[in-house]
Amino acid sequence: MDICSLIADAVLHSSSDAIVAADERGMISFWNPGAVRLFGYSADEANGRTLDLIIPERLRQRHWGGYRRVMASGKSRYGEADVLAVPALRKDGATISVEFTIAPLRSDGRMVGLVAIMRDVSKRFEEVRTLRRQLAAATASSR
Repeated sequence: MDICSLIADAVLHSSSDAIVAADERGMISFWNPGAVRLFGYSADEANGRTLDLIIPERLRQRHWGGYRRVMASGKSRYGEADVLAVPALRKDGATISVEFTIAPLRSDGRMVGLVAIMRDVSKRFEEVRTLRRQLAAATASSR
């Protein structure tokens, strides 16, 4: 096995970051150990279901509009330098904050799906929220 194959296998089967792939319809086709850890669903529970599994209901319309645009154009700013931060759902119903990037999946030049690499940033999100509240309170009290 060459080094690239070893690296790919190690990354795909790691539990540190969630790696989720979905086809052009948004049906989950790959769910790594990191996704199991992050979202609480086994690969058997997730594969074959839509991404609605992890998308809060209030965000689904916006998500699917963006998903269709990326599938049609093959381009997303979240695959280059920008990272998207959004709420996501766990199996237990809890909402977490995730940051992720995406990469297009192409076959013969045609978009066939997307892969997302996600990380739980809930703790950092809450810390920043707390700091903003403290700053707003301190600013208000000094006026």
